[in-house]
Amino acid sequence: MDDAIPLEQALHAARALVLADLAARDVADAGVVSLVEEAVAQRRWWVEQWPEGVEFIAGLVAQDVQDALLERYGRWPLCPVCDAGDPHALDVEPELGPDPHWVCSKAGVVVARVGGLS
Repeated sequence: MDDAIPLEQALHAARALVLADLAARDVADAGVVSLVEEAVAQRRWWVEQWPEGVEFIAGLVAQDVQDALLERYGRWPLCPVCDAGDPHALDVEPELGPDPHWVCSKAGVVVARVGGLS
């Protein structure tokens, strides 16, 4: 049962970080919050299968929500760094690793930690 505590803490932290980023960009409506809940539920199953992946949950939930938003609403979060050209979304880096950040791949710039968008 002790293994469930770090898992739940990681899932709650990931949910909070992604919701903070959504709120910072004014897109945290009820439908979008439901996407976060779906992503968290799916990642709960994933990390139960691969417990060593618990430290990757925040970045994976952020990517899952980003993918779901792209399918339903469009690109998110839009890059605040690049003024010229087509609007593009930030990427989560590392794709599978601890301490995920939002990065503009075009400019090669770290914009914020996941949970730290403004």
